[in-house]
Amino acid sequence: MASDKNPIKVDLGFSTVPKENTCDGRDLSPKINLSGLVAPYVALIVEDPDAPSGTFTHWIIWNLQPKKYIPAEIPTDPIPISPIQGVQGRNSGGDIGYTGPCPPPGKPHRYFFRVYGLDQSLNLPPGASKSTLLAAMKGHIVQQGEAMATYGRGC
Repeated sequence: MASDKNPIKVDLGFSTVPKENTCDGRDLSPKINLSGLVAPYVALIVEDPDAPSGTFTHWIIWNLQPKKYIPAEIPTDPIPISPIQGVQGRNSGGDIGYTGPCPPPGKPHRYFFRVYGLDQSLNLPPGASKSTLLAAMKGHIVQQGEAMATYGRGC
């Protein structure tokens, strides 16, 4: 169970997702600043709960080393080694790695960046699903934090 006494502060540096981090731009993962992180491993889930077909998972990555930030432009390799090493799962589009916001025209959608501090690495294969990741994290989350940004495309 995560400790509410020692949360991770997640700072995106933006309240609206920059175009370069969306399907309208270069579709690159953004830099995510972290503070208060003391856990030895980190996992990240990025989701859009406003997607027309239900919550859309844009990115899952785990076994990240604790740093002051998750770097931008992480390649969509199953096991990226640069600019940071980790293991990536499948997003709701069926691809491995980050896929940026791409909502239909209309009201902006919310994008939640949830960071989990874990007490151990997870023995999951690349391409694992969000539900598999959540099950593996159960009982190992010692910290957590989140940030939210929006993105919309004109009507």
